[in-house]
Amino acid sequence: MSETPSPEKTQRYTVPPRAAGERLDRFLAAVAGLSRSRVQAAVKAGDVRVEGEVVQRTGHPVQAGHTVELAPAASRAGAESLDWEARVLLEDPYLVVLAKPAGVLCHAQGEVVAGTLAGRAEERWGPLPRLQGEDRPGIVHRLDRGTSGLMVLARTAEAMEALQAQFRERAVEKRYLALVHGVPRFQSGWVEDPIGRSPKHPDRFAVLPAGEGREASTYWELRERFDGFALLECRPKTGRTHQLRVHLTHAGHGIVGDRVYRTRGVPARLPPEAPAPQRQALHAAGLAFRHPVTGEALAFEEPLPADLEALLAWLREHRPPPPLGAG
Repeated sequence: MSETPSPEKTQRYTVPPRAAGERLDRFLAAVAGLSRSRVQAAVKAGDVRVEGEVVQRTGHPVQAGHTVELAPAASRAGAESLDWEARVLLEDPYLVVLAKPAGVLCHAQGEVVAGTLAGRAEERWGPLPRLQGEDRPGIVHRLDRGTSGLMVLARTAEAMEALQAQFRERAVEKRYLALVHGVPRFQSGWVEDPIGRSPKHPDRFAVLPAGEGREASTYWELRERFDGFALLECRPKTGRTHQLRVHLTHAGHGIVGDRVYRTRGVPARLPPEAPAPQRQALHAAGLAFRHPVTGEALAFEEPLPADLEALLAWLREHRPPPPLGAG
């Protein structure tokens, strides 16, 4: 059995009500961004505690409000594992709609060629169309590695062409939930600033002066307030790379957990006792489009994953919004 983990580095997660009764290995894999095999090994090694007690049974049912702790050695490098699951909401001969877990790349990138969403999709559904490139089978649109939520994959070239046309014509409705630093002054708003490669950091994107970059438009609404944080619903009208992360940072409300795009003058991290997600707190919660072959209107919703639910539950308890007129 491992020694008592250092409290300064131990990862702590509060079980939200919706995860009550879930297996310990499934819950911890979701909130920590780790593979179930890595979590199972950590549990059996004694590196996981529930309510302060070591639990070595992977199927132990977690209870709402309980604190689950993961030793630092067990939490390192988990996102690189190939063991992950994606929930499938719809599959037919033409397309697949699924919920991508955080930590999973959509397609091969750089040195990462295995364990991608596209690769797993071909393993399950066979060869997929490559209209976006040889390394992007089935990929119609993408989510960043650290973003969870809904995606549609194409299974035929005909379906891919029709879906791509809907994205180009902005006929696809996308809805995201983002937990951000700071609380906006208004209930809703638009960010309509062009986006392009950052002049200072070519591997990143940035808002550029008028006349430069590509048109980008994001609508947002305030869904929930906290002390120093806010939950926003975002509906991007365009689909630029890193658009929500760049636009919200530019607006002064960087996404919690984003290690690349940060708003100056705001804390880069949550308080150490908070169940901080191991990725940016951004989730693709809604997706609506027309079936590329039948024309049927399709709409999908995906609830927040356990790691973001746990953080929201912590904020509701420990960082409620100040009384109106305070300050």
